Amino acid sequence: MTTLKNILISGLCLSSLFFAQSCGGNSAPKNSASEKDNQKDFIALFDQNSLEGWEGDSTIWKMNNGILTGEIKEGGEPLKNNTFLIWKGGEPEDFILKAKFKISELGNSGINYRSDRFTQIPFALAGYQADIDGQKNYTGQNYEERKRTTLAYRGQRTVIEQFKDGEIAESRGNAWSNMSVLDTIGNLEALKDAIKSEDWNEIEIVAEGYKLSHYVNGKLMSEVIDNDSKNRNNKGLIGMQVHVGPPMKVEYKDMYIKILK
Repeated sequence: MTTLKNILISGLCLSSLFFAQSCGGNSAPKNSASEKDNQKDFIALFDQNSLEGWEGDSTIWKMNNGILTGEIKEGGEPLKNNTFLIWKGGEPEDFILKAKFKISELGNSGINYRSDRFTQIPFALAGYQADIDGQKNYTGQNYEERKRTTLAYRGQRTVIEQFKDGEIAESRGNAWSNMSVLDTIGNLEALKDAIKSEDWNEIEIVAEGYKLSHYVNGKLMSEVIDNDSKNRNNKGLIGMQVHVGPPMKVEYKDMYIKILK
């Protein structure tokens, strides 16, 4: 039986719909105009069931139902060098890249960008990397593969200084000596806790000018301002890494890029 109380509640709900909210206070539907605008101009990088548009070692990398898997199997041939699956779609300069990843407990991977080919070995890259590991020790940091090493640890906003006359910069303790910490980003334990173990995580890389920002699950993990004109790259290749080490598996899906420049 409809009561006066029910009528009043229904009326409140109808009023709230006028403001695109439900009685429970939920926000507007996900397919709102603002969200559609946010997704505008993003390009899907994965084919559902093939490695079309990518190049790499097909004994390591597989694509099935939209999920890319990089795996070193138990009892298989050990990996001698870090290996990459490299996108053949260009060398973006400024962009936003979004993806989801899941990695095994002992896994070590990452997404390289603005990178050069390291031609001494097959399917190798040198350049910026959004680090990913199963122990959650490095995930989100900016590590420059085969170049300057660590440019920002998780929880840091850094600037890479320009060389001064007569100055020699080098990697010390696996970090670049011309790295200066501008400030910290959030609480280190909270940032680590925001990363899910052996489950799907969202990663976003924003490369705009000389500012390089890494997000995981919506949290800013590290940010680099690279003023080192001698060593920085303005553009380059994109690729995913499988690192040398114990048997591991990393998976990626829903990878999209929006070219800004």
